[in-house]
Amino acid sequence: MALPAFSRRFFALAAVLFCALAWIVPAPRSHAESPRREQATFAAGCFWGVQAKFDKTKGVLKTTVGYTGGTTKSPSYEQVLTHKTGHAEAIEIEFDPSVVTYAQLVDLFFTIHDPTQLNRQGPDIGTNYRSAIFYHSPEQKAVAEATKEKLNAKGQYDGKIVTEIAPAGPFYPAEEYHQKYIEKTGAPVCY
Repeated sequence: MALPAFSRRFFALAAVLFCALAWIVPAPRSHAESPRREQATFAAGCFWGVQAKFDKTKGVLKTTVGYTGGTTKSPSYEQVLTHKTGHAEAIEIEFDPSVVTYAQLVDLFFTIHDPTQLNRQGPDIGTNYRSAIFYHSPEQKAVAEATKEKLNAKGQYDGKIVTEIAPAGPFYPAEEYHQKYIEKTGAPVCY
């Protein structure tokens, strides 16, 4: 028995719409397939050593070294070294907050450099080597400020923490030869 013409057209249209929706609407992904991603940005002196430390942290999905906190658009390493761009050598981190929290990353940040040194780390001197946390949300700002305050109150360091806490602005990835530098070259970890 054949369907009336109206019914055939209805079923054909329904089939087309179903196929179109199946193509447009992505299938849900499990948490294991697609981790949640948040960003953190830190400056703690020479970015090579900072990247090497964060790359070993469980829950860190990706790190990129670069420049932020200044006024020059798309600066080169050589420009940043002149101390005229206002940028700091920094690391941008993508992390899964269900594995590692932002607070844990801030704690690690404070252990891998001397946050009491103003505009320097070890032998590296200049504003491009300053200690800074560039926050991406009010929650990150609150965590950074509370951690800094807690460490100062505990007398964790010999001097007062001078780490700048500022909103994240444009981040400019450093040249490719700087990315994973210690991993690629086997160079000792810098300050």
